[in-house]
Amino acid sequence: QVQLVESGGGLVQAGGSLRLSCAASGIVRSINAMGWYRQAPGKQRDFVADITSGGSTNYEDSVKGRFTISRDNAKNTVYLQMNNLKPEDTARYYCKTRLLGNNYWGQGTQVTVSS
Repeated sequence: QVQLVESGGGLVQAGGSLRLSCAASGIVRSINAMGWYRQAPGKQRDFVADITSGGSTNYEDSVKGRFTISRDNAKNTVYLQMNNLKPEDTARYYCKTRLLGNNYWGQGTQVTVSS
Protein backbone atom coordinates (compact mmCIF):
# COMPACT_ATOMS: atom_id res chain seq x y z
CA GLN A 1 0.00 0.00 0.00
CA VAL A 2 1.08 3.53 -0.78
CA GLN A 3 -0.35 6.81 0.44
CA LEU A 4 0.22 10.04 -1.47
CA VAL A 5 -0.41 13.52 -0.08
CA GLU A 6 -0.17 16.59 -2.31
CA SER A 7 0.33 20.17 -1.20
CA GLY A 8 1.33 23.55 -2.59
CA GLY A 9 -1.63 24.52 -4.72
CA GLY A 10 -3.26 27.92 -4.62
CA LEU A 11 -4.38 30.99 -6.50
CA VAL A 12 -1.80 32.80 -8.63
CA GLN A 13 -1.84 35.39 -11.38
CA ALA A 14 -0.86 34.50 -14.92
CA GLY A 15 2.91 34.49 -15.25
CA GLY A 16 3.37 33.46 -11.65
CA SER A 17 4.85 30.31 -10.13
CA LEU A 18 3.85 27.55 -7.76
CA ARG A 19 5.65 24.49 -6.42
CA LEU A 20 3.63 21.37 -5.75
CA SER A 21 4.82 18.59 -3.47
CA CYS A 22 3.71 14.98 -3.17
CA ALA A 23 4.84 12.99 -0.16
CA ALA A 24 4.65 9.21 -0.37
CA SER A 25 4.39 6.82 2.55
CA GLY A 26 3.91 3.09 2.85
CA ILE A 27 5.86 0.61 0.70
CA VAL A 28 7.85 3.42 -0.89
CA ARG A 29 11.06 1.48 -1.55
CA SER A 30 9.33 -0.40 -4.35
CA ILE A 31 8.14 2.73 -6.11
CA ASN A 32 9.73 3.54 -9.46
CA ALA A 33 7.96 6.20 -11.47
CA MET A 34 5.89 8.96 -9.92
CA GLY A 35 3.87 11.42 -11.89
CA TRP A 36 1.59 14.41 -11.92
CA TYR A 37 -1.78 14.58 -13.64
CA ARG A 38 -4.38 17.34 -13.76
CA GLN A 39 -8.10 17.54 -14.21
CA ALA A 40 -10.08 20.65 -15.07
CA PRO A 41 -13.83 20.81 -14.37
CA GLY A 42 -15.76 18.77 -16.90
CA LYS A 43 -12.64 17.34 -18.49
CA GLN A 44 -10.70 14.10 -18.24
CA ARG A 45 -7.63 13.68 -16.08
CA ASP A 46 -4.55 14.31 -18.21
CA PHE A 47 -0.86 13.49 -17.87
CA VAL A 48 1.43 16.39 -16.96
CA ALA A 49 4.84 14.93 -16.12
CA ASP A 50 6.54 11.92 -14.59
CA ILE A 51 9.94 10.91 -13.25
CA THR A 52 11.59 7.56 -12.62
CA SER A 53 13.62 6.68 -9.54
CA GLY A 54 16.70 7.23 -11.70
CA GLY A 55 15.63 10.73 -12.63
CA SER A 56 14.41 10.26 -16.20
CA THR A 57 11.55 12.65 -16.96
CA ASN A 58 8.68 13.05 -19.40
CA TYR A 59 6.46 16.08 -19.96
CA GLU A 60 3.24 16.85 -21.73
CA ASP A 61 3.97 19.18 -24.61
CA SER A 62 2.11 22.23 -23.30
CA VAL A 63 4.17 22.36 -20.08
CA LYS A 64 7.61 21.73 -21.55
CA GLY A 65 9.94 24.59 -20.70
CA ARG A 66 7.62 25.87 -17.97
CA PHE A 67 7.23 22.95 -15.54
CA THR A 68 9.99 20.92 -13.93
CA ILE A 69 9.45 17.63 -12.11
CA SER A 70 11.98 16.44 -9.56
CA ARG A 71 12.16 14.03 -6.68
CA ASP A 72 13.96 13.56 -3.41
CA ASN A 73 14.22 9.80 -2.91
CA ALA A 74 15.46 10.24 0.66
CA LYS A 75 12.26 12.12 1.52
CA ASN A 76 10.01 10.01 -0.73
CA THR A 77 8.75 13.24 -2.23
CA VAL A 78 8.18 14.39 -5.79
CA TYR A 79 7.89 18.05 -6.74
CA LEU A 80 6.41 19.99 -9.63
CA GLN A 81 7.84 23.46 -10.13
CA MET A 82 5.44 25.42 -12.29
CA ASN A 83 6.62 28.68 -13.83
CA ASN A 84 4.98 31.12 -16.23
CA LEU A 85 1.56 29.76 -15.30
CA LYS A 86 -1.33 30.33 -17.67
CA PRO A 87 -5.10 30.38 -17.06
CA GLU A 88 -5.36 27.12 -18.99
CA ASP A 89 -3.20 25.46 -16.32
CA THR A 90 -6.10 25.85 -13.88
CA ALA A 91 -7.01 22.37 -12.64
CA ARG A 92 -6.82 20.02 -9.73
CA TYR A 93 -3.38 18.41 -9.75
CA TYR A 94 -2.97 14.80 -8.68
CA CYS A 95 0.09 12.76 -7.82
CA LYS A 96 0.17 9.18 -9.03
CA THR A 97 2.35 6.13 -8.69
CA ARG A 98 2.04 2.48 -9.59
CA LEU A 99 3.00 -0.48 -7.44
CA LEU A 100 2.51 -4.20 -8.06
CA GLY A 101 0.03 -3.52 -10.83
CA ASN A 102 -2.07 -1.04 -8.83
CA ASN A 103 -2.40 2.69 -9.40
CA TYR A 104 -2.31 4.96 -6.36
CA TRP A 105 -3.55 8.54 -6.39
CA GLY A 106 -3.42 11.38 -3.93
CA GLN A 107 -6.41 13.55 -3.08
CA GLY A 108 -5.20 16.37 -5.32
CA THR A 109 -4.38 20.02 -4.83
CA GLN A 110 -6.17 22.88 -6.59
CA VAL A 111 -4.26 25.28 -8.82
CA THR A 112 -6.10 28.35 -10.05
CA VAL A 113 -4.46 30.84 -12.42
CA SER A 114 -6.18 34.18 -12.91
CA SER A 115 -5.76 36.22 -16.08
